Amino acid sequence: MVEFLLPANSRVGKGKEHKAPAGVTNIRKFKIYRYDPDSGQNPRVDTFEVDMDNCGPMVLDALNKIKNEIDPTLTFRRSCREGVCGSCAMNIGDTWHGTNTLACTKPIADLKGDISIYPLPHMPVIKDLVPDLTVPYAQYASIEPWLQVITPPPTDAERTQSIEEREMLDGLWECVLCFSCQTSCPSYWWNSDRYLGPAVLLQAYRWIADSRDEFAGERLDNLEDPFRLYRCHTIMNCTATCPKGLNPGKAIAEIKMALAKRR
Repeated sequence: MVEFLLPANSRVGKGKEHKAPAGVTNIRKFKIYRYDPDSGQNPRVDTFEVDMDNCGPMVLDALNKIKNEIDPTLTFRRSCREGVCGSCAMNIGDTWHGTNTLACTKPIADLKGDISIYPLPHMPVIKDLVPDLTVPYAQYASIEPWLQVITPPPTDAERTQSIEEREMLDGLWECVLCFSCQTSCPSYWWNSDRYLGPAVLLQAYRWIADSRDEFAGERLDNLEDPFRLYRCHTIMNCTATCPKGLNPGKAIAEIKMALAKRR
């Protein structure tokens, strides 16, 4: 799985240390990025000692425990706790290296030493572990991610697909839009204002590949652009970091092949 150096920003200062209660022996340290724009202070990293004998197995369990029992001001997104909603995507790792993943499906036992938790990289931070996803959501809307047809629906049945046609969507529909892949992509880091990024392009291909959709040509026209699609340089960070095991790099390659066949 791809790893990233955690932010080496001299303005990120050492924050508060929250010790475990006396007598607790099974301790893991969580070093968590903190930033409150309303405070006017620079970001910092707070350290929390967590009693693992009274904590669930996943990183999200530890974050919930910290928020509920130690520091209620800690801010992060979470919802389903089952890797389905994509809300709790963040950068999680050891002291020096982190991986974009879902906190709810990341076992604490897989991490060695102190555990560092940062927001998704190269995104504006709203507060603590909450990144501003306004741009990627707008890019997602730009691909019009819904079924588009001209043919009227059957009056007595659904729009059907063969088994083979349905299998074309496997590896695409499972995307939960956590944007772990999006924020792992160097091309997106430097060109996020124009490059759609791997998560959005995978979603775009999901509709191009759908046999029921009748606007594949228009969808391809919308993507044929030096920046919207072709800023992808096949680095494959996106595929390596996807917590759902999907392959955005392959989806992007399929779009490029579909465009090449039209020429």
